[in-house]
Amino acid sequence: MSVEPVSTPENDRDHWRKTTRLMFGHLAVWFVFGYVIHMFVIPLNKITIPVLNFPLGFYMAAQGSLIVFVVMLFLFAWQQDKIDRDHGVAEDE
Repeated sequence: MSVEPVSTPENDRDHWRKTTRLMFGHLAVWFVFGYVIHMFVIPLNKITIPVLNFPLGFYMAAQGSLIVFVVMLFLFAWQQDKIDRDHGVAEDE
C-alpha cells in the first residue's frame, strides 16, 4: 500500500513513534542476546544440543548471538521500510 507523502505534524509524530518503538524493541533483543545470554553461559552449558553435541551456552556465545544479529538486521530493515511506506516517506518514492 503506497501512501502519498503527507507532511503533517500528526503523520510525523506517528511515524516517529512507530520508528522509536521498533528501535527500542530491537535494542532490547540485541541486549538479551548480546549480554544476558552470556551471563548464563555456565548454566546453559549443562544443556547439550543433540545433533551437534555442543553445550548450549558455548553455541549461543559463539554462533547463536551472531545468527540472531544478522536476522535482526534484515528484519529491522524490512519493518522500517514498511513503516516508511505506510507514512509516505520511503526512500524510493
